[in-house]
Amino acid sequence: MKFTKMHGTGNDYIYVNGFEEKIENPEEFAIRYSDRHKGIGSDGLVMIMPSENCDFRMRMFNADGSESEMCGNASRCIGKFVYDKGLTDKTSVTLETLAGVKVLQLFIDKNNKVETVTVDMGEPILQPELIPTTFTGGTVINKSVKFAEELDYSITCVSMGNPHAVIFTSGIDTLDLPKIGPVIENATIFPRRTNTEFIEVLSKDRVKMRVWERGSGETMACGTGACASVVAAVLNGHTNRIVTVVLIGGELLIEWKESDNRVYLTGSATTVFEGEI
Repeated sequence: MKFTKMHGTGNDYIYVNGFEEKIENPEEFAIRYSDRHKGIGSDGLVMIMPSENCDFRMRMFNADGSESEMCGNASRCIGKFVYDKGLTDKTSVTLETLAGVKVLQLFIDKNNKVETVTVDMGEPILQPELIPTTFTGGTVINKSVKFAEELDYSITCVSMGNPHAVIFTSGIDTLDLPKIGPVIENATIFPRRTNTEFIEVLSKDRVKMRVWERGSGETMACGTGACASVVAAVLNGHTNRIVTVVLIGGELLIEWKESDNRVYLTGSATTVFEGEI
């Protein structure tokens, strides 16, 4: 079986061409080959497959084998994969995901390879029951929650097709994320668990982010998380609507347009290596 290792801002996955390769048990495959010591090493598995309604379809599995609805960084890498490998000659590609149809705008370099991709991530979901959370009533903005003894945070909840809890704080570099992350991820207020973003506001157009991803742990970047964080930052009055998000793996440019209420994610996509199992 052939595979391609790619990363979007350090968020790395194993990409498999589902037009040519078949994986009988993707959950088991993701667990086995995501292992960074005994496998290929990745944040999970991404399968690029045929679609009845779009140019391509994505299935994405976290390192623990759980299937996720959507991944912004993986979407950008899919855009690079399908164009660079000649599966399409379009520079605007539609992608079917469990979070709906996403449109990828590909930007080509002088070597006719994809350099950056802008993803139309759609409208943010703010209704508590749709995120989902167990909160009732209106939007969950800067709500104080006690997760455990000495673990109190004010959270803003947003879904970008998958659930996010955004926390604004300082000193995020020193946070013990392996300790804090699982407690918030598995809190009972999140029926389908949650991704958690810790955000340090640097200015009105720049924030710093660390992320604990549901099913994968801390990762170097999270596209949907960056989008959710900018939405949360705007709702809390911390930033403007166009923001550079600084992550461990690099930078992403996020715009939450007022004109159409949609969030646009722009960033790089990189092929690391090709391999064969």
